[in-house]
Amino acid sequence: MKILLIFLTFYLISAAVRCFSVTGYSGGSVLVDSGKLWSSDSAKYMAKLPEWSVIINDKKHEKWINEGRFTLYRNSEGNLMIYIRELNTQDTGRYAIDVLQNQRIYMTVNVKEEDSCCKVSKRVIVNVGETASFSCEYSQNHINDPKIIFKEEKDSIEMIYSRWKKKERLSISDDKHKNIFSVRITAVTPDDGGVYLCGVWIDKQSYTYSIINTVHLHIMTKVGLSRVNGSSGGGLMIKCEHPQYKTNPKYICIEPDGCSERKNPGVQEQES
Repeated sequence: MKILLIFLTFYLISAAVRCFSVTGYSGGSVLVDSGKLWSSDSAKYMAKLPEWSVIINDKKHEKWINEGRFTLYRNSEGNLMIYIRELNTQDTGRYAIDVLQNQRIYMTVNVKEEDSCCKVSKRVIVNVGETASFSCEYSQNHINDPKIIFKEEKDSIEMIYSRWKKKERLSISDDKHKNIFSVRITAVTPDDGGVYLCGVWIDKQSYTYSIINTVHLHIMTKVGLSRVNGSSGGGLMIKCEHPQYKTNPKYICIEPDGCSERKNPGVQEQES
C-alpha cells in the first residue's frame, strides 16, 4: 500500500511540471507551444532563473499577455504559446512559467550568436488585386527543417502555412541551394495586410519554431490618379479625395516605379 501511494504522488508531481529546451538566434525570435491549455481564469507568471527575475507578474487575460519582448497568448487550438522577440545572448537561461495553479513549465533557452539571416525586417507594398512576393533567408542548419509562415493577428499569432497546412492563394517555394524560401500571395485583399513571420520548425516534439524574418505587408487601395505638369525647381500640389480612408496611412506613387515604403513628407492631411 505504501508503494502505491508513493507511485501516485510521483505521477501527480510529474504531470504538473513540464521541462523542455529551445534554441534561437541572436536578433531572431522563438515561438513555442507550451503543450498546456490556456485558462483565462488563471493568472500567468513568468520569471527568469536562478534570480527569479519577474517578467510577467500574475496577469489574467482572455488570450494575450505582453511585457516588452515577451508574450504569452492563446492560439486557435486553445494552447498557451510563448513568444520571445529580438533574442540576445542575455536571454540564455532557464525560465519558469506558471500556467495554472500547481502547473508550472520550465523552459531552457539557448541563444546562438548572431546569424545574418535572422535580423531581417522587410516592408512590402502592393496594390489590391496584385500578387505580393517576399523571400525569407535561413541558415544552412535549417535546410531540411519544414518552413512555416505565421501572421500576427490582433490578439494572437497563427500559423497560416506549413507543409501540412495550406492557405488559399498563398504558396511557398524553397531554394535549398540559396537557403531562401519565397512566398507568393495572389490577388491580395486588404485583409491580407499585416505582419508575417517567416520561420522554421526546429523541434517537432515540442512544437518549437525559430522566427528568422519579419515582413510587414501593406495593401494599398488607389483613391485617385492625377496627371500634372510642372517646371524644374518649382512646386506641385496634388489633391486626392479619400473620405473613407481618413485614418489610414497615405502614400504617393509614381507609376510604374511603384510606391515609397513610408509616408512621403509632402503628403499632408487636410481638415474637412
